[in-house]
Amino acid sequence: MQAVNEIKDLLLEELEHIVKTTSNLIRKISPEDWDYKLADNMRSLLELTHHLVSVPGVDLLILQEKNEEEIREREADISADLDKEKLIAWMTSGMEEVRKYMKGLSDEEFLHKKTKPFYLEHGSVQAKWLIEIVTHMEHHRAQLFTYMKAKGYEINMFDLY
Repeated sequence: MQAVNEIKDLLLEELEHIVKTTSNLIRKISPEDWDYKLADNMRSLLELTHHLVSVPGVDLLILQEKNEEEIREREADISADLDKEKLIAWMTSGMEEVRKYMKGLSDEEFLHKKTKPFYLEHGSVQAKWLIEIVTHMEHHRAQLFTYMKAKGYEINMFDLY
């Protein structure tokens, strides 16, 4: 079905755009601001960045039904990095892993194959997982933008497009 491939391609294109714009935002962060928090009960700028760059790769591991230990190892590896370019590389490689996985699925698998994360009793189809990865990235990119705006970085909506 050509329509399925078009939808898949549009979602992957959006994911690539989010990674590109997020990379540009991360490059603007001064290392002395890594500890910045909007509130005491929120992540620091570094913790948020670590989580955001982990999303594509970690979410892929989750949808592939990897065990919790393997997922926590990936998160720990990412959290050990403080170098902005290495963090961007984690996010970019995660995005490429997602692309390869999704492009490798048949239309039937993309639309109907269900997988479940270790922490839930029910699964989701692969198409829904791809939508989840894109929206998860957009959510945290918006948080990063807000943190940076509140901290006084000269950024605006054009940094997102």
